[in-house]
Amino acid sequence: MKLSWKTFLLWSLPIMVISFFLWQGFLAPTNNDLQSNVASSRMTYGRFLEYLDMGWVKRVDMYDNGHTAIVEAVGPELGNRVQKIRVELPASVPELIVKLKKANVDLDAHPTKNTTAIWNLVGNLLFPLFLIAGLAFLFRRSNNPTSGPGQAMSFGKSKALFQMEAKTGVVFDDVAGIDEAKEEFEEVVTFLKQPESFTAVGARIPKGVLLVGPPGTGKTLLAKAIAGEANVPFFSISGSEFVEMFVGVGASRVRDLFKKAKENAPCIIFIDEIDAVGRQRGTGVGGGNDEREQTLNQLLTEMDGFEGNTGIIVIAATNRADILDSALLRPGRFDRQVAVEVPDFKGRSAILDVHARNKKLDKSVSLSIIARRTPGFSGADLANLLNEAAILTARKRKQTITLNEIDASIDRVVAGMEGTPLIDSKSKRLIAYHEIGHAIVGTLLKDHDPVQKVTLIPRGQAKGLTWFTPSEDQSLISRSQIKARIMGALGGRAAEEIVFGDAEVTTGASNDLQQVTSMARQMVTKFGMSNIGPLSLESEEANPFLGRGMGASSEYSDEVAIKIDKQIQAIVQECHDKAIEIIQDNRVIIDRLVDLLIEKETIDGEQFRQIISEYTPIPEKRMYANV
Repeated sequence: MKLSWKTFLLWSLPIMVISFFLWQGFLAPTNNDLQSNVASSRMTYGRFLEYLDMGWVKRVDMYDNGHTAIVEAVGPELGNRVQKIRVELPASVPELIVKLKKANVDLDAHPTKNTTAIWNLVGNLLFPLFLIAGLAFLFRRSNNPTSGPGQAMSFGKSKALFQMEAKTGVVFDDVAGIDEAKEEFEEVVTFLKQPESFTAVGARIPKGVLLVGPPGTGKTLLAKAIAGEANVPFFSISGSEFVEMFVGVGASRVRDLFKKAKENAPCIIFIDEIDAVGRQRGTGVGGGNDEREQTLNQLLTEMDGFEGNTGIIVIAATNRADILDSALLRPGRFDRQVAVEVPDFKGRSAILDVHARNKKLDKSVSLSIIARRTPGFSGADLANLLNEAAILTARKRKQTITLNEIDASIDRVVAGMEGTPLIDSKSKRLIAYHEIGHAIVGTLLKDHDPVQKVTLIPRGQAKGLTWFTPSEDQSLISRSQIKARIMGALGGRAAEEIVFGDAEVTTGASNDLQQVTSMARQMVTKFGMSNIGPLSLESEEANPFLGRGMGASSEYSDEVAIKIDKQIQAIVQECHDKAIEIIQDNRVIIDRLVDLLIEKETIDGEQFRQIISEYTPIPEKRMYANV
């Protein structure tokens, strides 16, 4: 593993400093003679003179220029044994030598070896030499073109991943559900492989293609497929890798990226999440960002500036096209904008077929049924769905994935993990009436989606759930459908009111009421489905740089606001009264269904409709075609 220059400095400099002080404090040479002649005890200078007067001192060795003495003495206090005693002598005692001579004491002086200056010089030079050697090593690494962009002084180099022959393992056959977008890129690949068929009629290669769509719809997967199909040099980088703390670094990286791309043209540059660097200039609270704006300016110049970039196709992906700078979106830079939307029923079936290739599905599993049950799922959601089903199958030690595991996985992805089943109590019965209220109102309304199942098994924050399966994907929704959905959402609260009374109504309908209020408000202010008239009273245009809702302001008077509130109340009250009426007319059916639900905890849609049909006819559901 290669160490970056920052990591090297972070560890090497403290080690050098600590080593220097250790050398100076502990490893510098000392008087070896003094250390070898270790004394067993210490004695004061006054006590030493008393021993000298009593004739107990036999030998004295002086060290450190006469400041320290090792005394060999023998006497009754010392057990009549010769002992070595260390004595610290005063700075100037010339009379001591005279006394020692008079007492016939063996005296010897040991001069200090003059090697300290040499070792101090070596120690002082060692630290600078290490520092200079380390810096020389870093600069040599930074000037080496094979050392990579993570080394010292190379933060202005591009961090793009370069592949002469991209081996992503993904081709166009692995991409499903976005046929229109795939056709656009198949044309780009053909242009790279056979440019003469286009240039013969005067066509030129597009400079940029922008992929726009919600998260998980396959934008990055499509870029991988392009890399796998084109067989040309491929550069891939994230938009956030351009922008750094220092102004000018991002622009330098853009220049370096396009310089490398021009050397390997024709080639493809893929920039993921381009909104990190391509935001509108001069926007946001406090003004713009100099580093990001300089990086964007350099990107604009490289894509379509004075010099141009022949043979380079820039492919970018984002889910925030509303905040991109207009200069980046114009023809000549991004010639094409390809929308990658959430797949429809046919697209979901194709995506499931791709992800089911390496899954062991039971023969009874129908991918079209799964696609029908998953409206609004993106490609990433469907891949996660089958993966969760495979994990659940392995946990149950089964050999193949059945529809039961897939149903459980759909519930887990949409609503959360399965909780502990409720015990048979008043709370469980109340939740059962609430869920049956939703289901029976939705079943007896002609414009409501059919019930898929009703369950008392908790998932996530919900203590019970009622699942509805849309008959088909709908791009347009009628007024009667919206009102039917409001009635279905109010069915749980209506059942609580009829069965338990107003005093026993619970907070279980809080999420339902939020949905009801939102749908009713959209009918009045967005869709023009009220007595106020066909007016759009709430603009969808808001400043994305001020946060959601901060930049939005009401475009109507206070009188109109009062009318809006009254219309919302009227719509909700009308739907609530209709839900109450359905609950009252079918109380016998509801009681039977509640007892069955408490017993089994889950009732599927077919059994639910069969029981209701024994008491009252079920209206035939309307079929709405896509427009």
